[in-house]
Amino acid sequence: MRSCFLLAALPLVHGVRIIQSNDDGWAEINARTFFDVLDKAGQQIILSAPAENQSGTGSSDATPTTVDADGCEYSSCPGGSSPTGANATDPRLNYVNSYPVTSIKNGIDVTAPKLWNGAKPELAVTGPNVGSNIAIQAPFSGTIGAATYAAKTAKIPAIAFSGVTGDPTAWNAPVPLHSQVYADLALNITQTIVNSGAPYLPDNTFLNVNFPKAEAGGCDSASKFKYIFTRINTGLLSARDANWCGSTRLPWEADLILFRSSDCYVTISPGDANDKTTVNDAAVQLQIINKLKPILSCLP
Repeated sequence: MRSCFLLAALPLVHGVRIIQSNDDGWAEINARTFFDVLDKAGQQIILSAPAENQSGTGSSDATPTTVDADGCEYSSCPGGSSPTGANATDPRLNYVNSYPVTSIKNGIDVTAPKLWNGAKPELAVTGPNVGSNIAIQAPFSGTIGAATYAAKTAKIPAIAFSGVTGDPTAWNAPVPLHSQVYADLALNITQTIVNSGAPYLPDNTFLNVNFPKAEAGGCDSASKFKYIFTRINTGLLSARDANWCGSTRLPWEADLILFRSSDCYVTISPGDANDKTTVNDAAVQLQIINKLKPILSCLP
């Protein structure tokens, strides 16, 4: 078994341009905590996420509209605000009053080039989502919808992060334990992909990452977790997976997240950006495994 914090303990090869989004809204604390961790790690990070909670909106896309009289979530912008906007003191924090896909698209095409002198993102991350996104949840998740837009349409490698523990929480509340743990875990995976070198992921693929419960007295520190390479769907009728951990059938992410949460397993599934199911090409799976090898573990 490899040390799950090996890569996190090493400096980044270089900071890369990362666009971040989610479906819980730009002011949700999971996203903001991950933003801060990426920033402190030396990454170039821009957040472009919905003005409101848009959970369960999948790959919906619509022109942004003026914010209604209630304002953005958690009073993070006043009623009647423009369809898109930025934090008054940090232009890297941006809202888009529409769906997650629209939000990340605006970040990629408008906000990022404006802040990066015409350059676009090199990597997309979404979440960590409030709640898991496993198996049949995947097609309906806005967090995954944004990631697959980046991977398929914008041709930017993407990682979608989701975590079981927590409820929607404002950005200015004390940082919950689970938010910090999930941010640290997500950073370790992101650093591993970045340090593996470009191209960060094969074309038209994304990573669907799920974190189990993170609670005091249990899985309460990033150092306690192990990263397991898994499938989004069971694959009972699919071709054989890559030969990994002595098997040609990868574990099912839902099994580990739903029924083995106390084992502190993080699931990382190779996703097909065309249909949000598992990448069924064993050769492509192996490419991703090789990038993640420094942190991957096998089930006992």
